[in-house]
Amino acid sequence: MSGVAELNERIRDTLSGLVGVEITEVRQRRLVGRLRAEPRLFAANGYLHAATVVALADTLCGFGALEHLPPGAESFTTVELKANLLGTAREGIIECVAKLVHGGRTTQVWDAEVKHIDSNRTIALFRCTQLNLYPHE
Repeated sequence: MSGVAELNERIRDTLSGLVGVEITEVRQRRLVGRLRAEPRLFAANGYLHAATVVALADTLCGFGALEHLPPGAESFTTVELKANLLGTAREGIIECVAKLVHGGRTTQVWDAEVKHIDSNRTIALFRCTQLNLYPHE
């Protein structure tokens, strides 16, 4: 399993790095990460853009999928994702906890909860399905 520093290095020059995602914990079947709510990540209404929230959750679930590939799989691709947006924020730390719900040979299903740390309010519930990719024979 990769460490926090290694995964954060891989994020640096990606969309996840652009929005400021930082992975803070990597464990079996679970990853935790965060970003800071700031004006450059806001929508026109002055609140955190939904795409920022989805980027955070999708990043954690995606790295989780990579860390939990079954034997012989080389990578994965997302085949479905869904987010229930329950709130928003204008400041503070936004944290995401991603958990593996199903880890099969063909697919993985990940759930994530995104929270505003200062208020302890849930901002979003996220679920994605990943298709494990194997080399062509």
